[in-house]
Amino acid sequence: MSEYKKMISGQAYNCLDSELRQLRASARLACAKFNAHPSPGNMKHIKRLFKHLGSAILEPGFQCDYGINIQVGDHFYANFHCVLLDAAPIIIGDHVLLGPGVHIYTADHPKDREARSQGTCFARAVHIGNDVWIGGGAKILPGVHIGDGVIIGANAVVTKDIASNEIFY
Repeated sequence: MSEYKKMISGQAYNCLDSELRQLRASARLACAKFNAHPSPGNMKHIKRLFKHLGSAILEPGFQCDYGINIQVGDHFYANFHCVLLDAAPIIIGDHVLLGPGVHIYTADHPKDREARSQGTCFARAVHIGNDVWIGGGAKILPGVHIGDGVIIGANAVVTKDIASNEIFY
């Protein structure tokens, strides 16, 4: 089984694999083209990457690992310099606002340093419900599920699930 297939099926994979490096390079190029001239016309570079992209506004500085695992609903807004690392699915609902510098991570690494040095990674999906506001600089860690109507304060580090209609600082 290829490292790509391992990654998308949720198994441990080698992030140093040449196919995965090429996919990341393609995503970086698409992001660079969009970020150089962010306009509705240049959204095509991002739209080609994402698994699904509803109506969305992305400000410059947007970055993602692959794009292929990102699903975004309607009325999505990502402020400047947002990062979505999508080795596993990132599923975002409707009416979601990301403040500047929000990072969403799905990739994780083993605690064993020898395994890390060999490029072993694993990834867990992140789910964000509808009507969510995530403040600037917040970090969402692998495997987190965020319910509908949640507000996450600026610079928060979210390590566990947040139930609907909660406020998290």
